[in-house]
Amino acid sequence: MTTFSRSQAWQIVCDYVQNINLRRHMLAVEAAMVWYAEKFGEDGETWAVTGLLHDFDWEIHPTLDQHPQAGAPILRELGVPEEIVHAVLTHASHLALPRETLLQKALFACDEITGLVTAAALVRPTRSVYDVEIDSVRKKWGQKAFAAGVNREEVAEGAKLLGIDLWEHVGNVILAMQARAESLGLARVKGD
Repeated sequence: MTTFSRSQAWQIVCDYVQNINLRRHMLAVEAAMVWYAEKFGEDGETWAVTGLLHDFDWEIHPTLDQHPQAGAPILRELGVPEEIVHAVLTHASHLALPRETLLQKALFACDEITGLVTAAALVRPTRSVYDVEIDSVRKKWGQKAFAAGVNREEVAEGAKLLGIDLWEHVGNVILAMQARAESLGLARVKGD
């Protein structure tokens, strides 16, 4: 159990991240992490903090030769526990760090997939995650132009790391994001 709170993590996000879409991405990853923490009987606060902080330095270190490795010393200075800092480092494939703990595997598994689910929501007429189903994501999966920035190989690898079928994983993340739709900006458009 961590001694670093979600509110402390959110303050770091507010201090370092101004882009609302990046904040929403971090909130989406947090939502998925909390969902999986509950599923696996893990500490929800630690998993929430890890999800929130994984991209905290993207605006100040927007290149792979800096992110997230240049952010790790900042997190340590701010008192973030090493377990979380190391998980943040392992989410970056370019660092080629082994993902050994369930926390590390879950963060990797929840990162890219949230972008795919968000994109699937944003093409709905309501722009709502409530209207996203597994089949809507499955239909878009093979379309390279759709959510082109989402690495499908990493999404599939993440599900495999968790020992969960890819489409079950997609469904789990949809449920997690639906539970937080308002804060993600993915609730129904007014009038719907």
